[in-house]
Amino acid sequence: MNIFAEALNAEREGKNFAIATIIKSEGSAPRHENSKMIIFEDGSIKGTVGGGILEKKVIMESLECIKNGRTKVLKFVLDSKKENSLPMICGGEVEVFIEVFKKRAKLILIGGGHVNFAIYNFAKHLHFDMVIIDDREEWANTERFPEAEVIVDNISRALDGYSTDQNTFIVIATRGHLFDREALKIAINKTAKYIGMIGSRKKVKETFEALKKEGIEQEKLNRVYSPIGLDLGAETPEEIAISILAEILKVKNNATGKSMKLEGEAE
Repeated sequence: MNIFAEALNAEREGKNFAIATIIKSEGSAPRHENSKMIIFEDGSIKGTVGGGILEKKVIMESLECIKNGRTKVLKFVLDSKKENSLPMICGGEVEVFIEVFKKRAKLILIGGGHVNFAIYNFAKHLHFDMVIIDDREEWANTERFPEAEVIVDNISRALDGYSTDQNTFIVIATRGHLFDREALKIAINKTAKYIGMIGSRKKVKETFEALKKEGIEQEKLNRVYSPIGLDLGAETPEEIAISILAEILKVKNNATGKSMKLEGEAE
C-alpha cells in the first residue's frame, strides 16, 4: 500500500486525517521504524503500526489529535512488567509521531469592498480557502482577488447556493445595511462555524429587530458575531480587518482571546 497516495486522495476529497509513523523502535516491537498508518475521523485506518493494543492506543490518540488539530510524539513501553507501560509482553519500546492533516478552512467574504479586501490580503497568509461574493464585477474580479474564488451574482442567491460546513467562516460586509440584512437571512440558515456581520450597535439592533419581525428566531440570531471583531479600537479598513480575523482565529482555534501578558513580577 502506498500511504502517500492514500493521503493525497484523502486531501483531494477534503478529509481530515492523521498519519502515525513509528520514528523509533527498540527491542522487540510489532513493527519497526518508518511504519505508517493513516487514521480517519471515523476511526477507520489504512496501513498498520503493529495491530493489537498498541495500534488501538495510537488510533485513539490520533483521533484526539485530529479533533484538536495538534501533532504529537508518543512513547510506548511494550512490557507489562514495567511502570507506565502497555499490557504487552513484547518487551520493546516505540515512539510514534502523529501528524495531523486537516482540510483548509473556508472564508466566505460577502462583499468586495474595502474591509473585505483588507481581510483578503491578510487572510492570504493564514491558509484559508477564500470566496468573494458580490453583485458588482468592478469590485469582485480575479484581478482584485487573484487568490480567491470570485462569484459575481445576486448576493443572496449566490450564498444560498454555496456549500458550507463546520469549517466555514462567513463575513458579511456589503455596500449597505439592506444588502447585509438580506445576506444574513441566508447565512444564519447555513452550516458554519462563524458568521459575522459588520455594523454599528445601532445598525445591528435594527437589523436583528427587522429579522425577528420576519420570523427569524432569536436562537439563530445569537449565532451571529455582530458588531463584528474584537475591541481593538479599529478605525481603518486594515485595522478593522485585523480585529475581525483575530475574532475568527479565536473561534477557529477554540481560544480565549485574552491577553497572554504575565501579571506581577517574574520570579
